[in-house]
Amino acid sequence: MTDKAPASLVRLMQASHVATLEELPDMIRSHAAAVGMHEAAVFVVDLRETVLRRLTGRGKNAGAGGEEFTVQGSLPGQAYQRVALLAEQDRASSRTGRWRWWVTITDGVERIGVLRTDTDSDDEGTCQDVLDLASLTALLLLSKRSFSDSYARLVRTEPMNVAAEMQWHLTPPPAFAGRHATVGAVMEPAYEVGGDAYDYAVADSVLHLGIFDALGHDTTAGITANLAVAACRNARRQGATLTETSWHVERTLIEQFGTGRYVTGLLADLDLVTGRLTWVNRGHHLPILLRGNRWATDLTCPPAGPMGTDLGLRVTERTEQLEPGDRLLLYTDGIVEARDALGRQFGQDRFTDFVLRHHSGEHTLHETLRRLMAAVLQHHDGRLDDDATVLLAEWCGGHQEKLTP
Repeated sequence: MTDKAPASLVRLMQASHVATLEELPDMIRSHAAAVGMHEAAVFVVDLRETVLRRLTGRGKNAGAGGEEFTVQGSLPGQAYQRVALLAEQDRASSRTGRWRWWVTITDGVERIGVLRTDTDSDDEGTCQDVLDLASLTALLLLSKRSFSDSYARLVRTEPMNVAAEMQWHLTPPPAFAGRHATVGAVMEPAYEVGGDAYDYAVADSVLHLGIFDALGHDTTAGITANLAVAACRNARRQGATLTETSWHVERTLIEQFGTGRYVTGLLADLDLVTGRLTWVNRGHHLPILLRGNRWATDLTCPPAGPMGTDLGLRVTERTEQLEPGDRLLLYTDGIVEARDALGRQFGQDRFTDFVLRHHSGEHTLHETLRRLMAAVLQHHDGRLDDDATVLLAEWCGGHQEKLTP
C-alpha cells in the first residue's frame, strides 16, 4: 500500500483545487480506498473544542446527519487531546478483520479535528500512510474553510452574535508553531465575545504579540477592538516600534470615537533567535513569565494610559531575556475575575498554577489552554460575565524538534 499511497495523495491534492468543502468527504474517501484505507471520514472540532462533528458534505452545514463524538470521554477525543494515532482496542470488525484508526488532523500545532479510517494491517507502513492522509486532509480543510459558510456552521454549537462574528474573523488561528516558538490562544465566551482580541504574527526572526481589551461588552466594543488590532497591524507593517505602534492605535481610536471608547493592551516583540523580549503596557494586566515548570512572576512595566484615553502618559519599553522553554502569558481580566457561586474569583494564582501543572505533564500547550478555559467556565457555572482571553507563547531557544508533539 505504501508505494501507491504517495501518488494517490498527489492526485487527491490536484483534484481538490477546484473542489468545494462539501465535495471533500467523497474525494478523500475514494482516493484513500484506492490504496487500502477504507471508509475514511473527517471529523472537525467545534469552536470550544468540546465535540468532533463529521464532515458529511450533505445539508446546509455539511454535517447534516453526521456522527458526533465528545472530545472528553471518547477514543476520537483521546486522539485529539493527545495529538496521536490510536487504534480501536480490538479489530474494527470481526467480519472483515480490519483495524480502525483515529488520528489528529493538524496544521503544525493547530488541531482541526480527527480522521478515521480502516485498514487491513497495522504495520509501520500502514501507520505512515494514515498519518500522511491526515496531513493532506489538514491542508485541504485549510484551503476551503476560509470561504465556506458550511464549515462555519459545522463548528458552531450555538448562535453567534455580531461582535463575536467580527472577532473570530479578525483573529489569527488559535495555534502556531515555527522559528523556535509555539503560540496558543483561547477566547471566551466563544459565541458572545465582545471587546477582547488577540494578535500575533511572524516577520523574519521576530514574533509580534498583542492582546487587547476594549471598554464594554457589545458590538461597539467589538468594533473598537477590531479597529485597535487593524491599527496595530498597520503600524507594525510599516516598521513602527512598539511605542510608535501603541500611539498609532491611540490616534486611530480618538479619530473614530473621541475619548469615549478605549482599549487596554499589551504589545510585545520576541526575537526568536536570541530570546530577547520587548514589551509595552497600555493600562493592561502585566505579562506573566513561567520558567522551568517551577515558578511564575509578573514582568513589571510602568503602565501608560489605555489607548484612546488621550492621557499623554509616557510609554515605557521594557526588555527581558528569556531562557529556552520559557512561556509568556498574556491575558484579559475575565480569566482571573471569573467568580463562582460564592463570589470567589478564579484568581491569578489558580490561573498560573493550572498552566504550570498541566503543561508540565503530558499535555501540549494547546491542550492545556483548552482545559484551562473549561476550568474557568466551570468555575463560573458555565457562562462568563466578561470576555476572557489568553495568549500563551513558548520560546524553544533553538530546540526546533520540541515545537510539535
